[in-house]
Amino acid sequence: MKVYFMSFGCKVNQYETESLSADFTSHGFEITDSPEKADVIIINSCTVTASGDSKSLHFLKKARKNNPNAVIVFTGCVPQAAPDIAEKIPEADIVTGTKNRNTILSSVLDFIKNKNRITNINEYTRSDVFEQTVCGNFSERTRAFVKIQDGCNQFCSYCIIPYARGRCRSKPLDVLKKEIKTLAENGIKEIVLVGINLMFYGIDTGQRLADAVEVCCHIDGIERVRLGSLEPEMISDEDLIRLSASDKFCPQFHLSLQSGCDKTLKAMRRQYTAEEYYSLVKKIRKTFPDCSVTTDIMAGFPGETDEDFEESLKFAEKIGFAKIHVFQYSVRHGTAAASMPQVPQNKKFERAVKMKNTADMLQKAYLENQVGKIFPVLFERENSPDFHQGYTPNYTLVKIPAKKSEKSLRRMIFYVKIVRSENDFCLGEIINTSSDI
Repeated sequence: MKVYFMSFGCKVNQYETESLSADFTSHGFEITDSPEKADVIIINSCTVTASGDSKSLHFLKKARKNNPNAVIVFTGCVPQAAPDIAEKIPEADIVTGTKNRNTILSSVLDFIKNKNRITNINEYTRSDVFEQTVCGNFSERTRAFVKIQDGCNQFCSYCIIPYARGRCRSKPLDVLKKEIKTLAENGIKEIVLVGINLMFYGIDTGQRLADAVEVCCHIDGIERVRLGSLEPEMISDEDLIRLSASDKFCPQFHLSLQSGCDKTLKAMRRQYTAEEYYSLVKKIRKTFPDCSVTTDIMAGFPGETDEDFEESLKFAEKIGFAKIHVFQYSVRHGTAAASMPQVPQNKKFERAVKMKNTADMLQKAYLENQVGKIFPVLFERENSPDFHQGYTPNYTLVKIPAKKSEKSLRRMIFYVKIVRSENDFCLGEIINTSSDI
């Protein structure tokens, strides 16, 4: 039987989809890239914004229309955060949440046999532990996302994720070590550790995120270790010292900001001030001189005035981010912010555009600053026959002109000098002829 997977949202969702894929293939299913040709369609949904909800549900309806005989599974954060939605999506044969993903395969087999619709959405409890999943199949890739943390204890006023993911839970280090070894044996060169609230890794097991990084760095065959999105208030001086001790650690820091205005940060229930954030960035840049600092910034949070937004905009310029993910505030029912005075949609849009223009300007300046520098670049699969492409440790995309019939450089590391910057990448030239660094 053929199975098609569609994943929306964050890197954690991508990891979980890869894990489900490995589970299904190990039981004889064949992966297809066409939902129309699939016997089973699995949709891993995202609910972080209203756009995430609509994209997931739109794909579900389209999948049913184009393939009426397929077994369709609708799983992930949307049904977990709003379990009552299960009865409102008749297009799905099986509806599950984010808990007990290990039962999805058995539910599919059960539905194929009995044809009875299945709804399996279980509430999280404080006693839940990290759910062990099958190591995903990243054999065709250079980089692999590895989920090591789930859940969030923060309950920011705008965010539904604690309700969709439960409380913080961490992957045991021995399980992580075994998984990373398997990935290394399959040719993976770079690991990206991801989680719902990654800096809370180990809060339930007595460890720190640096412990997980060190485990990965000690695995033969792994050349690089990156981190996913980080909460700034949880990063200590000791964490930075430990991370800087490994030459495999990649100095790319995605520090979720949300707003550069203290009044807005307080209303959001964020656990830091703009000045504390700025102080952390200075420490990071002192410890990692060639690092990149990226972030998320929200436009139009309830109660945000024009003055508040301008303060946030100026703060973004002050930091000088390498990249900013700009998004408009989205009402999430069940959160505190949903009942606050809302900013008109046209205002949210205008502010998002203005912040995006600033983001583009900052990214251009950051890339221009990379010109003349020399970095080791890990090359990945080429998207164009005209270029080899890969990433520096600080996650700058670098392209190298390719000669016709030249072999792929995928999974090789070469030192590259940056010679020119473009809008969202840099051009470079290889300055060594060996991948041994």
